[in-house]
Amino acid sequence: MKRWLAVLLLLLAGCAAIPSLPARPPAETISAFAFTGRLAVRQGESRHHVNVDWRHAADSDEIMLATPLGQGVAEIVRDAAGARLTLADRRRFAADDWSALSEQVFGFRLPLQASARWLLGQIGEEADTEGWRVRVLERESDLPNALPRLIELERGDIAVHLRIDEWTELR
Repeated sequence: MKRWLAVLLLLLAGCAAIPSLPARPPAETISAFAFTGRLAVRQGESRHHVNVDWRHAADSDEIMLATPLGQGVAEIVRDAAGARLTLADRRRFAADDWSALSEQVFGFRLPLQASARWLLGQIGEEADTEGWRVRVLERESDLPNALPRLIELERGDIAVHLRIDEWTELR
């Protein structure tokens, strides 16, 4: 009986092992990546939550936003032609860059020009970007090349929390 109990405990201990992170190059050498996650936005009493699927390359970004139940809400694209937002109801907005697009749509500039840098955690633990305080609140581990898991952006009464669930380096 004791032997079976010991075997069971070993099996359970094996199931509880923390999976190891994939080997990653240093964040400063990553030029293309993708991640999925969740975005929570609070402005005053208003709160919004969306799922995020973001693909980044040096010359482009594609961001898909969906409700927590998976219904597509918006697609944002940045490339050499500028930045474009297409909503689920097919309304479209276009501008020369991220900042101009966010100002056109939201009435203020989002700190997206440097998004690749803060998404890879290359800001230390806190930075001031275009009037926004950007902080890495949590990383995927204590390793030096650990990527962010939770990023907070704040400006005035607006707070944005980006929880990154899964990272993929693109080649």
